[in-house]
Amino acid sequence: MLLALLPLAPACAAQPLRIGVLAFLGSEAAVEEWSPVLRRLQASLPGHTPALVHLDHDGLRLAASQGELDFIITNPGHYVELEAELGASRILTLDAGGGRSPERALGSAVIVPADSPLHSLAELRGKRLAIVGREGFGGFQMLWGELDALGLSPERHLAALHEVGFPMSGVVAALDAGLADAGVLRSCLLENRADWQERFRVLSPRNEPGFACASSTPLYPDWPLAALRHTSPELSRMVAIALLGMRTERDGLAWAVPADYQAVHELFRRLEIGPYAYLRAPTLMALAERYWPWVAGFALLLLGWIIYTVRVEHLVQRRTAELRHALAEREALTQHMHAAQEQAEHLSRLSVLGELSGTLAHELNQPLAAIANYANSLVRRADNQRLTEAAVREAGGEIAGQAERAAGILGQIRVFARKRAASRERQPVRDVVDETVALFRGMLAHAPEVRIADELPADACTEFDRLQIQQVILNLLKNAWDASHGLPVARQRIVLTLDTDADSLHIRVRDYGVGIDAATRNRLFEAFFTTKADGMGLGLSICRGIAEAHGGRLSADIPDDGPGAIFVLTLPQAKRYIQSTAKPTDA
Repeated sequence: MLLALLPLAPACAAQPLRIGVLAFLGSEAAVEEWSPVLRRLQASLPGHTPALVHLDHDGLRLAASQGELDFIITNPGHYVELEAELGASRILTLDAGGGRSPERALGSAVIVPADSPLHSLAELRGKRLAIVGREGFGGFQMLWGELDALGLSPERHLAALHEVGFPMSGVVAALDAGLADAGVLRSCLLENRADWQERFRVLSPRNEPGFACASSTPLYPDWPLAALRHTSPELSRMVAIALLGMRTERDGLAWAVPADYQAVHELFRRLEIGPYAYLRAPTLMALAERYWPWVAGFALLLLGWIIYTVRVEHLVQRRTAELRHALAEREALTQHMHAAQEQAEHLSRLSVLGELSGTLAHELNQPLAAIANYANSLVRRADNQRLTEAAVREAGGEIAGQAERAAGILGQIRVFARKRAASRERQPVRDVVDETVALFRGMLAHAPEVRIADELPADACTEFDRLQIQQVILNLLKNAWDASHGLPVARQRIVLTLDTDADSLHIRVRDYGVGIDAATRNRLFEAFFTTKADGMGLGLSICRGIAEAHGGRLSADIPDDGPGAIFVLTLPQAKRYIQSTAKPTDA
């Protein structure tokens, strides 16, 4: 609140005369603008000590409500609010002269920089607008009325309302600083700037006869001088007579009899603000009085709804049992579907092992043959009386090592093939990739080169079921080997690339085999679709289901840099992972 008492002459009597002024241009501008009023009252009312009090909207309202002022000079919108709230009563209206009548003296000019692409008020949709404040009459409310007529709501259809406060020159500063696309000034303030036509343009300028200033809105009455409820009628009469004697050519401004402020009331009623804010949030009693036919109709509807509700409640009670029965059947069907999916995944792993079973015998033959050779060697040494403790230790160690190797191969296969409930844990992906590659190479007699390109950060991990993801990777490695094992050795290699982005972790399996065409790629993940003569067409379909159950995806690409195919398993990183609400499938 701006508070500055400005007596221009020494006090000569004990009766103060306090006039509150809305200082919309700042305190210094208010002193310059309203000093003629103070000088006139000092000369005409020697028994009083006139003083001007320069305030903002809230300060003027507070001072008037507390009885600290005798008169107020403010804009028409603020006066209408104080008239309804505090009983303020206008006794004069400012006569600014210059062709402006007291009844048609105020408008608002919406300005934009000279190079702005905006030309009309309708183009303000989605733009930033600089205003003095929502209570400013010339700085916002008059324009609000025009926007409302265009079907635009400042709160909903403008990008922002940038409130600069007093003084109003802050609107120009906001435009210069790029804080707003357009600004609202009270009419005739822009013309006080010598270079305004070079720097600014006015949106939707109106042709108002006899009004020399640019305006984007209709014109409203000028500022009133109003007495407050506690001001004596005799003092109001004396002040009115004194100020009516002012002349523009002599005193710099003049006053006229009170103008009609009905236009301001109509604007506020349409916007439902000020004394008409109750229209926006009416009480139940006001609604009942205004809309009693609708209230009566609503009561009948309510009665019908009660009767209907009673009947519906009876039907609900009867059908609840049917719904429970249907839900039980649905739950049973869901459990059956999960069991079928578990069985399909288990059979898929067994199918992979079945396809590789021919090579398992070769891998197991090597440690078994080594065990038999060392055992026979011990027998021969015993028969020839050449058995030494060192020979026994060497043969025993080799036999134990080869037995552990065979047991390791069988253990890995047994873990992979067993059926058990899915269990997701947070763990690094590189471990399961290394384990799967070892299992894959251990089951092949002539395993291809499998190179792992690890581009993951040190802390990259996610939540997954280890055996299910191992099943997907092993299936992709098996498909890569099937696509290239009959080709030259250089094209039998397989490359696994591990990388990540902001959200996801990627496992890319690249082969250099016969490749896939676009038509085949579009059908790869369909159930029972296969390109193998003895394939079932379920492997990739099940693998995609596993990926999606983990919140990820499985896709296939055709490489640009050579033959073959790239299959990409994408999983969400642990920090972004959201546990699926669906019941997890078993491997």
